[in-house]
Amino acid sequence: CMNYMLPPSYAWGNFSVLAVGIWAIMQRDSLDAIMMFLTGLLLTVLTDIIHISIFYPSHDFLSDAKRFSIGMAIFSLLLKPVSCYLVYRMYRERGGE
Repeated sequence: CMNYMLPPSYAWGNFSVLAVGIWAIMQRDSLDAIMMFLTGLLLTVLTDIIHISIFYPSHDFLSDAKRFSIGMAIFSLLLKPVSCYLVYRMYRERGGE
């Protein structure tokens, strides 16, 4: 989001999942909140792969800020499976099937 290299849908998707995640953490007894958070995380993994692969700039136009920005987007994408696993464990702890 720092360099406006990725479209606004990338930022909207990730910030929406962040908002649902805050809601899921605040309501400890809600299975719906944690399930929506897990579903949102899984969906953003797919959309992040699509966004990064389509909007990755060519090597000639990579400034340091763009390189850092895309590196952080890839790092976020790599951490999402770990987050999905931890959210799934939270779902199981709350009594999910």
